[in-house]
Amino acid sequence: MAQRKVLITGAAGFIGAFLAKRLLETTDDAIVGLDNMNDYYDPAIKEARLAMLDAADADGRFVFVRGDLADDALVEGLFDRYGFDVVVNLGAQAGVRYSIENPRAYVDSNLVGFFNILEACRHHPVKHLVYASSSSVYGGNTKVPFSEDDRVDSPVSLYAATKKSDELMAHAYSKLYSIPATGLRFFTVYGPMGRPDMAYFKFANILRDGGTIKIYNNGHCRRDFTYVEDIVEGVCRVMDNPPEVRVGADGLPMAAARVYNIGHGDPDDLLDFVATLQRVLVEEGVLPADYDFEGHRELVPMQPGDVPVTYADTSKLEHDLGYKPQTVLEDGLRAFARWYKDFYGC
Repeated sequence: MAQRKVLITGAAGFIGAFLAKRLLETTDDAIVGLDNMNDYYDPAIKEARLAMLDAADADGRFVFVRGDLADDALVEGLFDRYGFDVVVNLGAQAGVRYSIENPRAYVDSNLVGFFNILEACRHHPVKHLVYASSSSVYGGNTKVPFSEDDRVDSPVSLYAATKKSDELMAHAYSKLYSIPATGLRFFTVYGPMGRPDMAYFKFANILRDGGTIKIYNNGHCRRDFTYVEDIVEGVCRVMDNPPEVRVGADGLPMAAARVYNIGHGDPDDLLDFVATLQRVLVEEGVLPADYDFEGHRELVPMQPGDVPVTYADTSKLEHDLGYKPQTVLEDGLRAFARWYKDFYGC
């Protein structure tokens, strides 16, 4: 396969860094990574991910650019300079609850930033645009598992609304300018080097500091926890299989746009998840064996923007690309606990 030129936005982010690492290890791709390195969470974790990429880049195929997706001149300049074959847009302002506190950050990054990517793909045609959506687009849907064919017009957070908007914009640009585009609805991604605002990481921090973890909806929640390496495998398979641009009955190009769920497809009860996390934190030496877990947790009501159950119908991904995430929760949480102990010197 000829060397591809790949842009990964959010390259210092959780999924972006592991994707770049996988491509450096398994392909000949020349990769440009873009990230604004904001302080939404500890930038030291982002620096550690970049160090990981530097170690994996044995032959100088990775170029890191510090910059913001909302800077249209920067984005246009990168496309003009490198002529990308594949774009993987993972750069976004993440987090459901933070979108209630700081909505403008989501408009700037998730809407304006993605618009800039679409405009650049319009003026510098690419073979495939892959972009991050989210399971949050399913909003308050009560029918589970969530299928790509379900209606997603009832978001319960601004974050979810921006992600659904991205899907709509991608569809429009695909139709108008024949851009092969695939959106990926990720389900509760976890693992080493993850985001500290995610429950498993946040719980580890709180317990280590002797605080009390809050378990929402009195523990009556189920989540489709998906290990980061499984997510990356799905992204890689999608990158290699762009949708075909076809002509419709009217003689005009049809939208070459599709959406996939990427999730484990087997949700875990929140209380079981907490019990497994606590056990591996003890077994891996992050917390002492006699830690009083019952004295450091509290059952609380549901928070605004949350939903009680999320899990993925992955049959479309399995049918089209022959892939379904397989990592079991305990193995993924153990990998996180081992990294956590090493990173924080527990």
